[in-house]
Amino acid sequence: MGIPEGETKPEEQRLGPVLRRRDQVQPGTTDQRLLDTEGDSEWVHTDPWRVMRIQSEFVEGFGALAELPSAISVFGSARTKPDSPEYAAGVRLGRALVEAGFAVITGGGPGAMEAANKGAREAKGVSVGLGIELPFEQGLNSHVDIGVNFRYFFVRKTMFVKYAQGFVVLPGGLGTLDELFEALTLVQTRKVTRFPIVLFGTEYWKGLVDWLRDSVVAGGKASERDLLLFHVTDDVDEAVALVTKETGK
Repeated sequence: MGIPEGETKPEEQRLGPVLRRRDQVQPGTTDQRLLDTEGDSEWVHTDPWRVMRIQSEFVEGFGALAELPSAISVFGSARTKPDSPEYAAGVRLGRALVEAGFAVITGGGPGAMEAANKGAREAKGVSVGLGIELPFEQGLNSHVDIGVNFRYFFVRKTMFVKYAQGFVVLPGGLGTLDELFEALTLVQTRKVTRFPIVLFGTEYWKGLVDWLRDSVVAGGKASERDLLLFHVTDDVDEAVALVTKETGK
């Protein structure tokens, strides 16, 4: 739709705050160009459009989580089996965190995440799942009461940190290690106010802790005090006591 038949091109045109005259007058209106469905759709895959999607994910996440009570983020493997001791520990942990006055935030998936959400729900607490778009995992588990799905890992990880007062890390794989070291780095570099990080499962985490002490610290790549940034335990009550103590709750 351009200039109606029989009408001449206007000499002056106002498009929002912009004034155009003479040869700079554009055909049609801003609404018309917005609603016109014809044309190349490649623009939805460009970086400027991605920036808008990233911004919208932050807005949706902040809006959904802004009124959460004090919360603890619980990380762990999506591959943890429901009949395993680790799953049972996750359920106990989720329940105990709620009983201590916390909401529980997980990645919203199956396995250890589902276990913590299940414990939180059974204790009638706030059970939160922050999911991620992946090609090989299903959506949010059935025990999530507030769920947000993200396209971008870095937006999701911001939510884990911003809305939690501490982390408890159950045995997990690469994703869990990524979340753990992100938290340790943020605390070490003082990008966030120090908060407790508890590794649950001494046998599972022993090799990592030994490597940090005997290779990373011994090799001068980190300081001895960096080993104080986290605690290791096998006891649910101790894990909850540690996050409760350090958060001042």
